[in-house]
Amino acid sequence: MKLPSPFLVLAPMDDVTDVVFRQVVEACAPPDVYFTEFVNVDGLQSVGRDKLLPRLLLEKTSKPVIAQIWGKNPENFYKTTSELQAMGFAGVDINFGCPDKTVVKNNTCSAMIKPENRETAVEIVRAVKRGAGNSFPVSVKTRLGFSEVDFSWHELLLQQNIDMLTVHLRTRSEMSKVPARWDMAPELLSIRDRVAPDTKIVGNGDVLNREHAEKLVHEYGVDGVMIGRGIFHDPFCFSEQSPWVSYTKDEKLALFRKHLGLYQDTWTNGERRFETIRKFAKIYVNGFEGAAELRAQVMVCATPEEVLDAIA
Repeated sequence: MKLPSPFLVLAPMDDVTDVVFRQVVEACAPPDVYFTEFVNVDGLQSVGRDKLLPRLLLEKTSKPVIAQIWGKNPENFYKTTSELQAMGFAGVDINFGCPDKTVVKNNTCSAMIKPENRETAVEIVRAVKRGAGNSFPVSVKTRLGFSEVDFSWHELLLQQNIDMLTVHLRTRSEMSKVPARWDMAPELLSIRDRVAPDTKIVGNGDVLNREHAEKLVHEYGVDGVMIGRGIFHDPFCFSEQSPWVSYTKDEKLALFRKHLGLYQDTWTNGERRFETIRKFAKIYVNGFEGAAELRAQVMVCATPEEVLDAIA
């Protein structure tokens, strides 16, 4: 997978970066790499598989799509990685960063940063690499540490010869309560240069748009930048010159209608909960007179049809 230098990535976000929203972003301004929502491998390799497969629905895009997975059982990581190749994904990413209390309590995702779980974490990475073979890129997304910054964790991951390491520049304990600590990036790069010089380092946290990302690359030297919540401020955030600031109410609502239409066309049998679509109102129903009132109407709608009526 060839990427520009630097490259920009759409972050994996639960109930956000599904096949529908990726198509919206593609039409506005695509990143250099897409990530899916994170998908549980233990669920995929169980009787609950069919409920999770919609998260791995893959569309044709101009840029590569990487599937992000999480879980506990290394063998299920191996099996899932083998399947992802057949599905047509461009690579696989292991979620060692989600700070959610439930997943941490279950010793998954960011809980893998804890010293007592690192042996399992290494087993998982090795299982994924075994499933990936020689030509399917393997990456990891994680945080600066669990309760405090701990670069021994990143060194351990880099020793596994992964293709890319994305670091959300906060610890798990910090969640998103403090500004992202971009000043930590140079130390990550120093470790990379010493341990695994071919691994790409991607920074993540508080990035608004392409211009902001390019400034961070210039200042800190990372290979790529991942944008997450910035997309909620501007669906054109990956563009060189975003037109969003000049979009009228009618133009914003037209894009919302397009999103709703894609949702209706894609999830014809109720595969995705409608509640997931309401969170997008903060993108489209914003920045014009009466937006707050209209957004309140959208948030109590129960169907796409009701939203379409509200924004007509």
